[in-house]
Amino acid sequence: MDGDQVGASIRIQGLSKVFTEGNRSVNALADFSLEVRNGEFICLLGPSGCGKTTVLRIVAGLESKSAGSVVVKGREVVSAGSNRGMVFQEFALFPWRTVRRNIEFGLDMSQVPLQKRQEISSKLIDLVGLRGFEDAHPRQLSGGMRQRVGIARALANDPAVLLMDEPFGSLDAQTRNLMQRELLRIWEATKKTILFVTHSVDEAVFLADRIVIMTARPGKVREIIDVGLPRPRDRTSREFISVRGKVLLELDEEFEKARAKEMAQRAPARAASAQ
Repeated sequence: MDGDQVGASIRIQGLSKVFTEGNRSVNALADFSLEVRNGEFICLLGPSGCGKTTVLRIVAGLESKSAGSVVVKGREVVSAGSNRGMVFQEFALFPWRTVRRNIEFGLDMSQVPLQKRQEISSKLIDLVGLRGFEDAHPRQLSGGMRQRVGIARALANDPAVLLMDEPFGSLDAQTRNLMQRELLRIWEATKKTILFVTHSVDEAVFLADRIVIMTARPGKVREIIDVGLPRPRDRTSREFISVRGKVLLELDEEFEKARAKEMAQRAPARAASAQ
């Protein structure tokens, strides 16, 4: 059966990425493959430097690949496009633009008429709970509110896929939990496919349909865990803690591998300095 008929939204096959700087090359990804179903919420987890953000940036069209293929809604990704929306950890808002004008940025670039832009931004302002703050500037908003603007801006062009790179990583714990619940509400309302990078096991288990655990660099898929818990999820439940424990067990092995590689790479330098 054709993948589009069963709802394939993202298909990544044999993805590799080598970064080269001078005479030094780093294999960030090697043979990374993943299929994401339409409307699915996927979280990527793995050791630091395993290539989680690199995967996201290649899917977004912001980074070139060294080998493999990335297909979004049946089309090969060769550059950035309006069928993918990106949400960054750093908010990346324009400080001189109001909430409404930040949300409308992509629509401006697409030369959408004024009335249509305002209709879209008004709906999104309501969706992310920022009614009454349309004319505020980013400096007047809390971290959580700024990230709501970032989410609304990413949704403005009605992308098929929402790509989120640790969007709540800079928020305090209470705000982060609130934004996780808000994101689920928005996801359920929009039915978007979400590919979400995080370092938090708790966040991944709370949010995801499936959790993709990546190996230490060069990154590839080690394990895919189907969370299988009904929403809303209770972080204190036995079932939640069981899934969390399973994810941690897989991750711990990769962290140990990453640490061993790092120690092995440092050993020659330490030996040379001791001479």
